[in-house]
Amino acid sequence: MQNKHLALAIAVTAMWGLNFPITKLGLAAIDPLLLTALRFTLAALPWVFFIKRPPIALKWLAAYGLIFGVAMWALINLGIEMGVPPGTAALLIQFSAFFTLGWGVLLFGERLSVGQKLGVGLGVLGLISIILSSPGHGTTVGYGLLVVSAFSWSVGNIIIKQSKVREIFAFVVWASLFPPLPLLALTWLAHGSAPFVSVVSHIEWVAVLSLLFQVYVATHFCYWGWNVLLREYPVSRVAPLSLLIPVFGVVGSMLMLGHRVGASEAVSLGVMLLALVVGMVRWPRLFAGQT
Repeated sequence: MQNKHLALAIAVTAMWGLNFPITKLGLAAIDPLLLTALRFTLAALPWVFFIKRPPIALKWLAAYGLIFGVAMWALINLGIEMGVPPGTAALLIQFSAFFTLGWGVLLFGERLSVGQKLGVGLGVLGLISIILSSPGHGTTVGYGLLVVSAFSWSVGNIIIKQSKVREIFAFVVWASLFPPLPLLALTWLAHGSAPFVSVVSHIEWVAVLSLLFQVYVATHFCYWGWNVLLREYPVSRVAPLSLLIPVFGVVGSMLMLGHRVGASEAVSLGVMLLALVVGMVRWPRLFAGQT
């Protein structure tokens, strides 16, 4: 991977990691489904009036938008709102790396190296460890929603590869048109008018800043950068980089929310980092022919 792309990957994962505690701040004042709807409304409007639609089939835009907004971020926000700590949420979403590696093998004929296989094993061990060491900090449903959102992210990665889109920023902007209406409908069905009344009458500056960060940094910048990486490199090469996200997520939670990292969580983070190193390193020729 070129240095400029590696630097982009680090910037993207850092901003995504910080987005988890920042989202938690927004959820203190805004319903999770409504917050997601507002995020994608602002990600799409008014930008679609100034940015040309990418020359790909509408089905790719719709599929990515619905998966990205409804099946991924709405579930992440619901999981955090149910009590899953932001740092733990950032860890759980990293199951997407392993799902994406599997898609790469099944759909694109990519072959996993020894290091990638070992990295997957260590990553799964670290993720399971962090879940088991956090009893009482989130509901079982919340954890399950995070795993489903991770799977959804992996499907979104495959849509990027299959659509062969080159205009990445335009793709993100136009895809963001599709989540708001379903999310607004779900908000109304779940809670009636209360979330809408509350967001108008009790909006706080912290929630506004949280929303703006989610739109312009976590959506516009990060998904542009991530999708550029997916465009330039095999999914099996890009996916393991997302394991950096929980590191930044936990550090951000410590700084913003006063989260304390216990010994077991620190060990799990160490295993996750080791998984990243093992999965990305170039192994000696001795292992080159093994899969």
